[in-house]
Amino acid sequence: MKKVILLGLCVGLIAFTGCKEDEDPIVTTPTPDSFTVTIENVFTGKDYFSAGGTGLIMPGSSESFSFQAGKGHYLQFATMFAQSNDLFYAPGDEGIALYDNAGSPLTGDITSMISFWDGGTEVNEEPGVGANQAPRQAGANTGDDENGNVQLLSAVNDGFMYPSVADVIEVTIAHDGGTMFTVTLNNVSGSASVPSPLAPGAWVVHSAGQKPLFTSGSAASTALERMADDGDTAMMESRVVDNSGLVSPFAPGAYNVGSTNEIFTIGQTASEALEDLAEDGSPAGYANAFNTPEGASAPAPIFPGESYSFTFTAESGNLSFATMLVQSNDWFIGADNIDLFPNGNALSQDITSMLKLYDAGTEVDEYAGAGNDQAPRQAGPDTGADEGGMVEVETSPSSNLPAIADYIKVTVTKN
Repeated sequence: MKKVILLGLCVGLIAFTGCKEDEDPIVTTPTPDSFTVTIENVFTGKDYFSAGGTGLIMPGSSESFSFQAGKGHYLQFATMFAQSNDLFYAPGDEGIALYDNAGSPLTGDITSMISFWDGGTEVNEEPGVGANQAPRQAGANTGDDENGNVQLLSAVNDGFMYPSVADVIEVTIAHDGGTMFTVTLNNVSGSASVPSPLAPGAWVVHSAGQKPLFTSGSAASTALERMADDGDTAMMESRVVDNSGLVSPFAPGAYNVGSTNEIFTIGQTASEALEDLAEDGSPAGYANAFNTPEGASAPAPIFPGESYSFTFTAESGNLSFATMLVQSNDWFIGADNIDLFPNGNALSQDITSMLKLYDAGTEVDEYAGAGNDQAPRQAGPDTGADEGGMVEVETSPSSNLPAIADYIKVTVTKN
């Protein structure tokens, strides 16, 4: 904190100070310091929302997997027809929409949406008897290279007879409420012309237009080749699981500097201004806002790699601010009365560890990134069910939300 010398009237102190009658004693007053706050979105970019694997499914057995998904999400999965060289079951390469145009979730028997595919990586042998098919092959990747492309088996015309899709696999999907789905793969091949295990496979929840496992008409990736030839999913699972997860923008926010936090108060009902900020990313109800990303010319959310910044002056007091986690109903990252002059020194450091995730208590929470009352899936502002709660620290966020330091970084710099 800077000091400046002012002069006041020297009266009755001559004997003690030695100053002359026309001199003033030394008096100091503080000069405000300038600060810049930088808020960075440090989420790691991901291609998909969630992913996982399935195990070996023998005839007469089944396996289920569950996941969260919202409007605009698609499901893709693949599992090898084990009594073959490189054949697998999967939907079309862009997957299956999990909600219809009216927003209703997909449910029921979806076997008709599943196709029989040829990976184009290994020359086909007669199903169930080929020497290079499991369990007869001597080892992985032992068949003759086909050097082809992924295509529907019906387009291959290799001269062999195959059971229909419905004679081997039955796929059902249940909507478990909220944004939760469960898919069940039933191996019904026991009475088929060629009974076969379904080899370990992979599944992905992704966005429209993506082709996470394969592209029809193109050569198979090494990951798909290993899965379609030998039921080896290690590479495919690693590729999709490591590339899946929550990614969220942060919305324009608000701040104040003073002795009290005027943005939010823990344990109290959110103000209308906080509700607008926490639910819909609008800081319009506050006097001090940050809304334009660095390098941009207009207000917008910040995406991974982008940041907001704002500058202010202060000679004392605390910093408070809030910015909405966009892929939520009413969660926000906040600073609650952070001392700007700890031990009398102007704050100038990374303050991420001082931040918390808060719930505004205004809208019922859904799974982050999947809720249909969250942007960008919601029909409009303020569309979720009222929560009727108080502003609180969020202690039970959805399981896909990482540690705060893994998605936001905030630095205060003394200028």
